[in-house]
Amino acid sequence: MKGKVNLWETHSSTVLSITLVLFLLGMCLLVEYHSYRITHDMQERITLKVDLEPAITDEIASVLKMQIEAMPEVKHVDYISKQKAAEIFSEDLNDDFVSFIGYNPLYPSMMVNLKVNYIPEVRQKGRTESIAAFASKVGALEYVTGVTYQETVVNELNDVFYKITWFLIIFMALLIIVSILLISSTIRIALYAQRETIRTMQLVGAKSGFIARPFIGRSIWFGLLGGLISIVILTIAIGALNQSFAGLDLLDQSHLIWYAGLAVIILLLGIFLSYMSTLFAVSRHLRQTIK
Repeated sequence: MKGKVNLWETHSSTVLSITLVLFLLGMCLLVEYHSYRITHDMQERITLKVDLEPAITDEIASVLKMQIEAMPEVKHVDYISKQKAAEIFSEDLNDDFVSFIGYNPLYPSMMVNLKVNYIPEVRQKGRTESIAAFASKVGALEYVTGVTYQETVVNELNDVFYKITWFLIIFMALLIIVSILLISSTIRIALYAQRETIRTMQLVGAKSGFIARPFIGRSIWFGLLGGLISIVILTIAIGALNQSFAGLDLLDQSHLIWYAGLAVIILLLGIFLSYMSTLFAVSRHLRQTIK
C-alpha cells in the first residue's frame, strides 16, 4: 500500500508538471499569434502619401486612382482633392486659412494602404525593400510628383515582431527541455519505487519492451490529462484577459478556429512530451539495472 501511495504522489506531480509546462507553452503561442495579428493590423494602417501635380483634374485623378487600386499590393486608396485638403487643414486649425492668404497652397494627393502580404519581409541596410519598390513604381506614374511614407515606423514594427518571435521560440525550446528533464525525474522516482518488481521481471526473462509498456501507456494518459487541464486553464485565462483588455478582442469569432488548433497542438504536445520523457527515463533505468 505504501508503494502505491508513493506512486500516486509521483504520478500526480507528473501530471502537474505537464499541465504547468503546457499552460506556459500555450500562453507563449497565444502571445505569438496575437502579436502577429496586431503587428500586421498596424502595418496595414500605415499610409503612403502620393503627391499629385496641382493642375490635375478630378477626372484624371479618378483614372489614376483606379490604376493604383488595380495594383496587387494595394488594399485601399483615398483621393484627397485640393479643396478637400483645405477643408481638413482648416478643421485642424479651426480657421479658414484659404480666405486669409487668398489662395489654396495645398496639393492634391492620394492616401494608399498596402495589403499585409506586401508589407516588409525583406530589408537591406534598414530599408524596407518591398515598400520602396512599390513607392518607386507609383512615383514613376504620370501626374505623380512624389511618394512618402513612415519608413522608420515600418521597420520598428518589424523589429518588435521579430524580437518577440525569437524570444518566444527560445523560451519555448527551453521549456520543452526543462519539461522533459522534470518529467523524466518524476518517472525515475516511480521506477525506483517499483525497482524490486522490475528486477524480478528481468530475472524471469521479461523483455525491456514488456516492462516499459505499462509506464509508457500511463504516460500517454498523463500527457492527455495534463493537456486537458491546461486547455481549461488557458480558456479561463483568455476570458480574464479579454475582460481586462477588451480592445484586443480575444474572444472574436475569427480566432475560434485558431484556438481549436491550439487545443489540438497542446494535447499532442502533452502526449509527446510525456511519452518521450517516460521512454528516456525507463530506457535509462533498465540499462542501469541490467548492468
